[in-house]
Amino acid sequence: MKGRKEKFAVELGIKSDPIEYRYSFEWLFALMRDLGVRHLQLGSFFELYHLEDGYFLDLREKAESFGVAITSVFTAHRELGGFFAGDPRLVKVARANYERLIRVASLLGAKHVGSNPGAVYRDRMEAKAEGIRTYIGHLEELSGLAQSLGLEALTIEPMSATAEPPTTPGEILSMMTELSGFHARNPGSSVPFYLCGDISHGFADRDRKVIHGNLELFRSAIPWMGEFHIKNTDAVFGSTFGFSAEERERGIVDVPKLVEIVRSSADLWPVDTVVGYLEIGGPKLGRDYSDYRLGSQLADSIRFIQEAMK
Repeated sequence: MKGRKEKFAVELGIKSDPIEYRYSFEWLFALMRDLGVRHLQLGSFFELYHLEDGYFLDLREKAESFGVAITSVFTAHRELGGFFAGDPRLVKVARANYERLIRVASLLGAKHVGSNPGAVYRDRMEAKAEGIRTYIGHLEELSGLAQSLGLEALTIEPMSATAEPPTTPGEILSMMTELSGFHARNPGSSVPFYLCGDISHGFADRDRKVIHGNLELFRSAIPWMGEFHIKNTDAVFGSTFGFSAEERERGIVDVPKLVEIVRSSADLWPVDTVVGYLEIGGPKLGRDYSDYRLGSQLADSIRFIQEAMK
């Protein structure tokens, strides 16, 4: 019998965020086809929660015609943060929108769907523990909906600030142990909970002292990680960007090292195939002198990552 290390694979995808209000999905699908990238993580957009089902069935068909699979759906705007607001009206909206996000993912044939849990207000940090409890309670209930619609997992993104848990290895351990325990007790009526990691996320305090580096946090999350984001960042995780030659000069993310970590930890991953999605915002939105550069920015980063994954 083969072990996971022999059959484990890491594959490359793109998150759709940078085309929002800039290029069509057909443009992105064609670029992905030309670059040999099959996996798309659909980033949420404002109309998504209100569009009729047919829009997503058509989008799935268009993607497939270009050889692209929409394998994941993930938020792009922190718009499901109402679970931490301490206001039942905001919680109600966050819950309804998360339910719609799950249904959209099912229509698209995606395997995973998720978001960052949300953010507690900086002037009300004492509400953080209650926000986590509210979020976990709703996520456990939403897991039943995801299971009934054929999804494989709900995903959670560790973030880079104390107001956006989970941020530290301890918070990751606590939240994922609780959620994993829920699934273990309810295997027939829930889906697993995975992390959507991000190699650019680390934790620096208010004095810009790095408490937990990005590699440390990424490694600590692997036992629960089902997918991850690939992008570059600076030494205190203050801005994110891609992997052009100039960007590699000022960034700290070592892609060959990332690939080595992923592959050498094969036995720890909860999935046999993990997709890393390039997640960059692209050039300044809405300018004639910048919008046209998106294609080359995506292509430069993808080709660099592909070379590292050979």
